[in-house]
Amino acid sequence: MKNILHPLISTLLIAAFSSHALDAPYPENAPTMSPGAQLAGDQIAKAALERTKVSVTYNNAYRSLSYPGGDVPADEGVCTDVVIRTYRALGIDLQVLVHEDMRANFSAYPNHWGLTSTDRNIDHRRVPNLETFFKRAGSQLPTNVQKPDVTSFEPGDIVSWRLPDGLPHIGMVSSERVPDTNRYFIVHNNGHGPRSDDVLLSNRMMGHYRYLPIVNTSEKGI
Repeated sequence: MKNILHPLISTLLIAAFSSHALDAPYPENAPTMSPGAQLAGDQIAKAALERTKVSVTYNNAYRSLSYPGGDVPADEGVCTDVVIRTYRALGIDLQVLVHEDMRANFSAYPNHWGLTSTDRNIDHRRVPNLETFFKRAGSQLPTNVQKPDVTSFEPGDIVSWRLPDGLPHIGMVSSERVPDTNRYFIVHNNGHGPRSDDVLLSNRMMGHYRYLPIVNTSEKGI
């Protein structure tokens, strides 16, 4: 497939995939870091909360998207779109990042859909692919998913679960705490549009990630 990345997106690709919150080694084939500033969890949490101000109808229909920067209509979306739109508002395009990593390392990603090649319209909008990407980016945090320590979750973190029916779900840790507790609300879309709920421990947890990529400060004015 011909590489049609805009130079700016290429820069963001290299920058975003090279930064992580842990001291774990980068995955093999990971690009090197470029100059910029690392996003902070509070910035990400603030952008996630902005998603709750938008009216969105849950719609998981397959759609053809432009590339890069492709998105479904602003008034539609699923749980992954909360994560995608949050990072895109901060200059990080997960559509590009996931597609480029899958294209280079297709066998490293789960294949629950019988695909033989990447699909930049949908790959980044699938929870298992985001889980794999964040893990490969060195952003997975050691968490006892059977009995999570709620104090280990910080604003801007990403959490994934499996719902009672087995469907994957993903959300983002808010900067707002649940009253009279030591845990944060979660910004997610479980079928009712983006909202902030006390659901950190409501379903079987699968992963906990802290993805703090580098952004080009001159382009974003950060």
